[in-house]
Amino acid sequence: MTSPLQQKFKVNGPVVVTANRTTDGIVIYRTANGWSAKIEDAAVAMTSTVALALLKDAHADSVYAIGSYVAPVEISESKEIVPGNLREKIRQAGPTFELPVSG
Repeated sequence: MTSPLQQKFKVNGPVVVTANRTTDGIVIYRTANGWSAKIEDAAVAMTSTVALALLKDAHADSVYAIGSYVAPVEISESKEIVPGNLREKIRQAGPTFELPVSG
């Protein structure tokens, strides 16, 4: 299987790099300087070269974040970054059902 860093892929619009934080599983986004739980802090890539560089940095940080990948986003008229597909909308909003409470 080919590593995502070795694959050729096209970027057709704005994308961000997202992953899950290892300590609690929360969705996080790659910024210019690390990670944030806020999508509005994400570094937005418009080219595959920039997206691959962000992804490479994300993969190097496997102690803090796991499962990093490139995800589409949309930029609203007010310059707000919003998830670009249903999967990312669900990931950002949290589980689609109530989680059981342990106790």
